[in-house]
Amino acid sequence: MKLKEIYEAADGLAPFALSEEYIQRGAYDNSGVMLDCGREIGGVLFSLDLSLAAAEEAKKRGCNLIFTHHPAIWEGVKHLDGAHTPALFACVKEGISVLSAHLNLDAAEGGIDECLMRGLGGKQPLAVMETLSRGGYGRVYDVPPCTAEAFAAHVRQEFGTERIVLYGQNPVKRVASFCGGGFSAEALSFALAQGADTLVSSDAKHHLLAEAAERGANVLLLTHYAAESYGFARFAARMAEKLSVPCVFYADERLK
Repeated sequence: MKLKEIYEAADGLAPFALSEEYIQRGAYDNSGVMLDCGREIGGVLFSLDLSLAAAEEAKKRGCNLIFTHHPAIWEGVKHLDGAHTPALFACVKEGISVLSAHLNLDAAEGGIDECLMRGLGGKQPLAVMETLSRGGYGRVYDVPPCTAEAFAAHVRQEFGTERIVLYGQNPVKRVASFCGGGFSAEALSFALAQGADTLVSSDAKHHLLAEAAERGANVLLLTHYAAESYGFARFAARMAEKLSVPCVFYADERLK
């Protein structure tokens, strides 16, 4: 397959224009083709991040495209060598192209933020914090009522990780979730205004945890990897149905 064909298949599921919408609202992103080695694509390895381990796995599995969620190049690269950019350098040496879908995939219908909601037990959002032309980011929804401990146990099982932190012991009925590092002051205000008793995200700052506690809300923190690889694996499966080349999902057990 051509790299362009794979880009177009991804664009059909998670339009890259959604990333541009986010950028126009003040966000930063760098989604799209990160590295084009100019070769026919014989196999695709999906990995949340571009890592040296992912590059080695792609080579071993005969994949000459790595499709990541987190942009393989975030800002300007000043040095391309084995010391400063080992994973990218390995891809250049091995002729492995790289394609990344970040904010567009977070917000897309059936994307990473929506998958997080469904994994946590939500069906339909009652409110969406950042609505875009398709999909959106940050959701509030009802879940089957349970204790905070039971909710945490469900998260451990569903997301396959023991690395969670639960603040608060209040009953759980209405959840607000923000995939990745989306637990911001804006997100906290939005969640509480919508009556959420529990917030789920990753990478939270202490002052926001303290404010949530003061205002009587639970906070459950997943690792960034566990929260987002859950939806990215489902996106990879949908992509595999559209592509005519072998597709592999690489799970980085170090980060779950």
